[in-house]
Amino acid sequence: MKQLTVILILWCGVIQWEAFAHQSVERWKIYEVTLKGADKGNPFVETELYGCFYQGTDTLLVKGFYDGDGLYRIRFSPPNEGNWQYHTISNQKNLNRKRGSFVALPPQKSNRGPVSISDVFSFTYADGTPYAPFGTTLYAWIHQPDSLAQLTIHTLSKGYFNKVRMCVFPKSYWWNQREPELYPFEGDVQSGWNFVRFNPLFFQNLEKRIAQLDSLGIEADLILFHPYDRWGFSKMDSVSRYNYLDYIIARLSAYKNIWWSMANEFDFLEHYTMADWDNLITYLAEKDPYSKLRSIHNGVIMYDYSNPKISHVSVQTNDISSIPLWRKNYQKPVIIDECGYEGNVPWFWGQLSPETLVSRFWEGIAKGGYVSHGETYLTHIRTNQRVEENDDVLWWSKGGILRGKSPERIAFLRKIVESGCGNQVDNDEDYLVYFGTNQPVLHLFEFSGDAQYEITIIDTWNMTIHTLEKSYSGYSLVPLPQKPYIALRVRKK
Repeated sequence: MKQLTVILILWCGVIQWEAFAHQSVERWKIYEVTLKGADKGNPFVETELYGCFYQGTDTLLVKGFYDGDGLYRIRFSPPNEGNWQYHTISNQKNLNRKRGSFVALPPQKSNRGPVSISDVFSFTYADGTPYAPFGTTLYAWIHQPDSLAQLTIHTLSKGYFNKVRMCVFPKSYWWNQREPELYPFEGDVQSGWNFVRFNPLFFQNLEKRIAQLDSLGIEADLILFHPYDRWGFSKMDSVSRYNYLDYIIARLSAYKNIWWSMANEFDFLEHYTMADWDNLITYLAEKDPYSKLRSIHNGVIMYDYSNPKISHVSVQTNDISSIPLWRKNYQKPVIIDECGYEGNVPWFWGQLSPETLVSRFWEGIAKGGYVSHGETYLTHIRTNQRVEENDDVLWWSKGGILRGKSPERIAFLRKIVESGCGNQVDNDEDYLVYFGTNQPVLHLFEFSGDAQYEITIIDTWNMTIHTLEKSYSGYSLVPLPQKPYIALRVRKK
């Protein structure tokens, strides 16, 4: 496949092509080439289509895909402003030797580009704006009726979160037993699925939701595989897994808010070996033309995040104290994407108090990492029914509305971090100290040199901020209100 890619790139500069109209698109947004072609056989895997996009000496080869009804698309996200040209290359005559050009315009203020790694342990948008992930979990929200999905978007528009963890495949679990309206492959529950024939309607709906998140400034952390399955999607054969990745990359990699999560609880997928995961991650990294952020999420077994194809650590644990160790071992940003959920379900992971979840967010930031939210509140308890038949709409799975007390307090922390406050391990000029459930009346600082520091007392639960009038230096005792959930913001003057 690498040899084919090299040949295709070489072809880009030597063949004369048929031209298309001149158009424009913002930098980092999507320029789409739509072509009409034959749909005989299986166009999803039998038709090869590529777009060769170039600007001066910069060349990017992008794979196209079949979108049903005889339509083929190539999606390109220009990394630079200015004039771009492209050629199409295909084994289908109607799709081959097409050419066009367009202008990549300066991005609007709300368009900051894709997120990437910055300064080893942090994130930044492509325009240089710092990004700190304050995520939430919405595993199966794209598989819900449109009215519920739209309600979810309305809730997200309130600005609590800037990242959403979400699955491609539907999820089978308690309080999520209804069949989705669309499936990713042709076939049905009774007769099975054709893993080499995709359902364009399903992916069009997925794209709609990703675009809606992008319009709100929210990153889509897309989970590609997971074990909670009653349909057989988790049992795809090896060849089908790679065909699926090819199709996903071709359709979605140009969306600037896409992150790749190879799996949720990868170690619970019994048909996959560790070598399978390593190979799939390598394949994703090689085939994604935009090198979007990539990670994988554990159940019990920790993945080796030193893998250079992994961009950041994404873990399930309530051990916030391990963040500094993982930073040291892996030299990558650390996100605890599942530390437990605020809620009242029968399992310990989904019955955190709001105080506990908010506290884990503050502790995570203070230790140099990031934490994600989830909510699992039952509201219609039916003791005369089997628990899995309960049709409650839990945010963590279906979306809808938020019932908990943590979101507004997480948003409070987000504003503080986005105002420029660093964390204790990276920044000695503007950082946080968090006391959790402790309630000291004094705190001792040992500031070095003659530097003066401003101390702000933050009540993380009541969301109040009070800056002390006195400046501090050297050995200093700072008075505290003797109550839990207090943080200090320390700023060098």
